[in-house]
Amino acid sequence: QGQLVESGGGLVQAGDSLRLSCTASGRSFSSYAIGWFRQAPGKEREFLAAIVWSGGSSTYYADSVKGRFTISKDNAKNTVSLQMNSLKPEDTAVYYCAAKYYGGNYYNKVGYEYWGQGTQVTVSS
Repeated sequence: QGQLVESGGGLVQAGDSLRLSCTASGRSFSSYAIGWFRQAPGKEREFLAAIVWSGGSSTYYADSVKGRFTISKDNAKNTVSLQMNSLKPEDTAVYYCAAKYYGGNYYNKVGYEYWGQGTQVTVSS
């Protein structure tokens, strides 16, 4: 049974940076893509970025975070990270990582099979 565990959330000030990590275990995710999503209170869960675990490690970003957020992976540690720069109060949310079998639409939360428990990010003004 696959598991994803997020870490790295916390309270930061506007303009700061934060790096979230998603550690995968329990099964091989080599045929999967790992995505990052966030959900603010009262809002839909929003796609942020995704990376294909193997091959050319293609990456995908939501327009809203392109240029500020960077997704990367460390195969040796089975970890996918999300580097977030120039954080804004509107980035405050619970951040989730998720795994979807390779192929199809990575931008839609439907189709992601495994989900982590989430990590809270709070950006103060």
